Amino acid sequence: MKTRRFLFLLIAVGLALSLSACAGTPELAAPGVTLTVDSAGQPQQVSTGVQLLVLVTVLSLAPAVLILATSFTRIVIVLSLLRTAIGTPTAPPNQVIVGLSLLLTFFIMSPVFSQIDRDALQPYLNHQIDQPAAFKRAAEPVRQFMFKQTRGKDLELFLEIGGQPRPDTLDDIPTRVLLPAFVISELKTAFTMGFVIYVPFLIIEMVVSSVLLSMGMMMLPPSLVSLPFKILLFVMVDGWYLIARALLLSFR
Repeated sequence: MKTRRFLFLLIAVGLALSLSACAGTPELAAPGVTLTVDSAGQPQQVSTGVQLLVLVTVLSLAPAVLILATSFTRIVIVLSLLRTAIGTPTAPPNQVIVGLSLLLTFFIMSPVFSQIDRDALQPYLNHQIDQPAAFKRAAEPVRQFMFKQTRGKDLELFLEIGGQPRPDTLDDIPTRVLLPAFVISELKTAFTMGFVIYVPFLIIEMVVSSVLLSMGMMMLPPSLVSLPFKILLFVMVDGWYLIARALLLSFR
């Protein structure tokens, strides 16, 4: 509630500054474009403008929420580390990596999205609950998902630095503390999985380097010779199946 009030306060101050800056020039004209600033006759008009600005702000933050509050962060980092471990920095291209990460994210988060639709969106559209209750119900499944993937040590870090009292239940932990703790937990998990992925490819690289050195072929880049063997190994063990399976099971 304090965060929402602070956001409204910032938007209101920005709106007031904008109106005061344009007070001397009530009408701004450009070739083919005319911008008119009228004074609000009623408080409801100002409230509507503030709500519109809040909506635009929320929509602009939606991609960041999708990246940071879901499984996308872990998936895209693991896939990027896999591509680097194989030694093909442009295959698969970034569009494929991001697209596959989004598809896996939607698959993993589908139970959460279904619960939000059932408990928050549909009751709100049917006028069974008001907007604050819908927001609260929609946030609860996402918070439960983040709590399952967040380490207690990371939560304690942000609680201590933020000066928050020690919570008695998970409901007492604010979202502004949970979200950064969830992100750094996801980063640690992703890099841990990336290290495990790196090991077999590193062994192949070391073996190829040793063979080339023993044969006196020091001018031949080891990465050039090891690349076909790493791709062959990845294909023979059905690597994409194993990586997708490991990512999906890591969120259970």
